[in-house]
Amino acid sequence: MKKLTAEQLEMNWQTLIDIIEKYIGEDRKENLLKFYGDFKERMMFAPASAKGHYHNAMPGGYVEHILHIINHSLEVKELWEKNDGMINFTDEELVFAAMHHDLGKIGDLDNEYYVPQTSDWHRTNRGEIYTHNPDLSYMKVPDRGLWLLQHYGVKVTEKEYIGIKLTDGLYDEANKSYLMSYNPDWALRSNLPYILHQADMMATHIEYDQWMRSNKTSNGVVSKAPKTKDEQKQVDNLKNKFDELFAG
Repeated sequence: MKKLTAEQLEMNWQTLIDIIEKYIGEDRKENLLKFYGDFKERMMFAPASAKGHYHNAMPGGYVEHILHIINHSLEVKELWEKNDGMINFTDEELVFAAMHHDLGKIGDLDNEYYVPQTSDWHRTNRGEIYTHNPDLSYMKVPDRGLWLLQHYGVKVTEKEYIGIKLTDGLYDEANKSYLMSYNPDWALRSNLPYILHQADMMATHIEYDQWMRSNKTSNGVVSKAPKTKDEQKQVDNLKNKFDELFAG
């Protein structure tokens, strides 16, 4: 399993603060730094997901994922520019949206979003290292993140708001009305959400690849994501049916 050292956690955190200092305007930098100061410890140790075979399900995984998507967003934006794509947003808007697309995963003012999974069955059969905090009221991740920002008086532009809301693309059913409109007047007026989604997909898949490499056994065989007993039963049934069909 991939792990980060205490030095890496601190270095990643400082990199994130340096990005705020570099890209975020003075009109909201003070409130944003206050927010990050209040949530420093929780953010530093937060994972990016709950299951080992997802992406960055480890202490410090959240901040590392945020740094990845910020870098990839800027890289993807350059690719769009080179291919004559419309860029009608600032680097500050792109970086701000990338930085806060998963902000809801740190929880609310009092509760963490992820807590350690204490069930051995779920850890063994489903690969759950963390689970959702039962003390946390339900809210979609983008909505909770935007709520946290407004609570601290951090202003969000329209393009940032839409970008954060649509980062998951069509993986979230709620995004269909934005991304599958057949009325040209309702089409998105900025490519920021598309660039952000591409960067997020790139980051999560590379993080998954890193997890796969870190789980190689001593003989070079990659450990696969664990199957539940039901999933294994389905696989066994399919194998039996296959053998019956092609016996002889």
